[in-house]
Amino acid sequence: MATLLQNLARDEDHVFQSPYSSVPVPENMTLPDFVLQDAELYADKVAFVENANGKVYTHGQVLRDTRRFARALRSLGLRKGRVVVVVLPNVAEYAIVALGIMAAGGVFSGANPSAHPSEIKKQVEAADAKLIVTNGPNYDKVKCLGLPIIVLGEQQVESAIYWEELLEAADRASTNLIDEPILQTDLCALPFSSGTTGTSKGVMLTHRNLVANLCSTLFSVGPEMIGQVTTLGLMPFFHIYGLTGICCATLRNKGKVVVMGRYKLETFLGALIAHEVTFAPIVPAILSDMVKNRVVDEFDLDKLKLKAVMTAAAPLAPEVLCSFEKKFPGVEVQEAYGMTEHSCITLTHGDPNKGHRIAKKNSVGFILPNLELKFVDPHTAKSLPKSTRGEICVRSPCVMQGYYRNEEETAQTIDEDGWLHTGDIGYIDDDGDVFIVDRIKELIKYKGFQVAPAHLESILLTHPSVADAAVIPLPDEEAGEIPAACVVMNQSAKESEEEIMNYVASNVANYERVRVLQFVDSIPRSASGKILRRILKEEMVKNMETNHPKKLVQHC
Repeated sequence: MATLLQNLARDEDHVFQSPYSSVPVPENMTLPDFVLQDAELYADKVAFVENANGKVYTHGQVLRDTRRFARALRSLGLRKGRVVVVVLPNVAEYAIVALGIMAAGGVFSGANPSAHPSEIKKQVEAADAKLIVTNGPNYDKVKCLGLPIIVLGEQQVESAIYWEELLEAADRASTNLIDEPILQTDLCALPFSSGTTGTSKGVMLTHRNLVANLCSTLFSVGPEMIGQVTTLGLMPFFHIYGLTGICCATLRNKGKVVVMGRYKLETFLGALIAHEVTFAPIVPAILSDMVKNRVVDEFDLDKLKLKAVMTAAAPLAPEVLCSFEKKFPGVEVQEAYGMTEHSCITLTHGDPNKGHRIAKKNSVGFILPNLELKFVDPHTAKSLPKSTRGEICVRSPCVMQGYYRNEEETAQTIDEDGWLHTGDIGYIDDDGDVFIVDRIKELIKYKGFQVAPAHLESILLTHPSVADAAVIPLPDEEAGEIPAACVVMNQSAKESEEEIMNYVASNVANYERVRVLQFVDSIPRSASGKILRRILKEEMVKNMETNHPKKLVQHC
C-alpha cells in the first residue's frame, strides 16, 4: 500500500518521502547484468540506430559485443577498479563501450569530446586512467597522453588499437580471463562534475548506485511499455544522464534509441518524424527553438509520433512551456531534477493508469521512491517544514560514494548521516511537489552544460593584461544562462573586449566561452575575499538595460 507523503519527526528533523511505495532493488547484480537482462528474448529488436548513417545494433548484438569487449579489455590487462576514459561523441557503440568496461570490472569515465585537449588531459590524469577509447576525429586530442588508445570507426590510426580487430581477437581469447568477482558495491563509473564548488571532481558511482537509481526512475514503467518506446539520444552520452537515463533505461526496457550527434533543428525534427520518436529528453533551449524558429513550419507536424519531452538540465521558462503546449498540444512536457552525484531525484509525471498524478507546472515534480528529502537552513543546518525554502538534501541508495581522492570536498557534500547537500535552494508544498527557487552553487548552466566560473576566471587571469576577473551567469531566454565576465585590466593594457573574449575561447570548449564581457574598475569582494557575484550581476544587468555600454554577445 502506497505510503502517504510524510513529514517525519526524527530528532526534530523534517524528512519527506515519496508519495509512492518503495521499489525493490536487486542484490548482487551489476549494472550490465541488470540492463541486459532478458536481452536474448528481444535479440532481433533494434536497440540503437544512428540517425546520420542508419547504423543499427539490435539488443542481441549489444549483449554479444558487450561481452566481447569486456573479454578484450581483460586480455589487454585491464584489472578491476582501473579507469578507462571514453572520448566519443554519441555513437551507436557508446553503451557497448561503457557497459563492456564495467562488465570487465573497470570504471567508465566519459569525457566531453568537444572539450579542449588540456581539459581532457586533466580528467585523464585526475582519474589515473589506464586506457582511452576514442574515434579517428578525436584521436589527436589524446594521442600524446602516453596511454594505450582504442579507436572506433573505419579510420585506422597508426599505433592505436583498432576496435573491430580487438573484438575479433576477443573471440579467440580464453573464456576464463574474467577471474575477479565483480560486486555490486564496486565502482563502475567516474563521471566528472563541478559539483557545488565549480572545481571539476570525479564522482564515484557503484553498480548499486546506478541500479538503484534506475529502479526508482523506472518505477512507473509497466509490462505494457516494454519494447514500445523510441527515445531520442541527443543528450550527450558522456554525461551520466545520457548513459543511464537514456542508454541504460532503454536497454532495460528493450526500447530503441535514435542516436544523434550535434543539434540542428532541421536534423532534429527530421529524426523525430523519420524514426517515429515517442520520447525526447532535451534541454529548454531546444524547446524554445521548436516554438520560435520558423524552420518548424516547413515540417508536417501531423507526422510526429512524439508523446513526451523531458527537460532537466536547466529551468524551463513558464512562457516557453505555455507556447510549446499551444504549438504541440499532444506532447506532454515532463520535468525532472537531479545531479551527477545522485542522478534523478524528482519527476513530474508518473503513470496515470496507476494512479500517479501529474505535478504542478513550474515544479520539478514529486520525490521518487526509495528517496528521502529534507530542506535545511544553509546557515543553521536546521531542517525546515513544508513550504519553507532551504537547501535541498537527499539520502538514498543512489548517493555517490564520494569525490575521487578528495576527502575534503566529499565531507563538505555528504554529511555524517549520509545526506547529500545539493547546493540548490527549494521547498516542498502540501501536495508533495518540489520547487527549485535558487542555487547556492555558482555553476552556470549554458544550454544544459555546466560551466564553472572559477575555471574561466583562472584562464582570464593567465592573460598578461588582466589584473582581476569575475565570471557570473546572466539570464538568457535561449540558453538559460550565459557566462559573462567582468574584467579589470592593467593600466598599460591595450586589448579590446573582443580580444580578451577570443583569448578565453582559444582555451576552452565552445560551450564554455564567455558570451558577454565588460571592463570594470574593480571586483567587489567580501571581507573574507569571496567575490560578490550577486552585486556584479545586478550592476551588469542594470548597465546593459540603461547605459548600453560597449559589450559583445555571441550565441553559438
